Amino acid sequence: MLHASGLRKVYGPVTALDGFDLTVAPGEICGLIGHNGAGKSTFVEIVTGLTRPDAGAVTVGGLPPARARHLVGLAPQEIALYLSVTVEHNLRLFGALAGLRGRGLRQAIDDTAQALGLTDVLRRPVGLLSGGQRRRAQAATAMLHRPALLLLDEPTTGADPGTRAALLQLLRARAADGAAVLYTTHYLPELADLGATLAVCRAGRVIARGSQDELRAGHQTLDDLYHALAVDHA
Repeated sequence: MLHASGLRKVYGPVTALDGFDLTVAPGEICGLIGHNGAGKSTFVEIVTGLTRPDAGAVTVGGLPPARARHLVGLAPQEIALYLSVTVEHNLRLFGALAGLRGRGLRQAIDDTAQALGLTDVLRRPVGLLSGGQRRRAQAATAMLHRPALLLLDEPTTGADPGTRAALLQLLRARAADGAAVLYTTHYLPELADLGATLAVCRAGRVIARGSQDELRAGHQTLDDLYHALAVDHA
């Protein structure tokens, strides 16, 4: 579903991506991990078409990002919702932008709100929500149209346990239905809960890729693996 090869992106003296390769199959949850500055967010921006690589290629469902936006759902690291209007109005706007209309849009809002525990706050302005509720509302905008590829960039930062549990449960369900999921996080236990494969990113490239069992060989925990790989490729 998602295929990237040889991506390179340079911002002045900073090389954000330097030969970045990654493939995520339908039904797979891939945890993209790495320290700050490793290139994770830049890669997400390229996949969504927000920026263009200087070299290399990326496709979603065989299409370049500019033609694949209907296939992608994005929950960015920073909350990107209209704070002065209700959760429902935000979901209606994002759903319409994704091509949903009429009864289909209403059903998508109801189903997603119920799955993420937002039903009771649909008519509340986003600016009056708790941090966890805002996180769930942001995730809902990405999932409304049941995209073939879900991109979630640190989606549970600052979230309460209930928010984290609801989101992970819905992600597992969407992957079971065939969606490809790319999940960037520093909370490594979440990846174990999701049964995710791993892609370890450092200095703008993927330095290790595989199942958790494969990459964890010789290390007791995911944290041990993460830090060992970072040191080994320093």
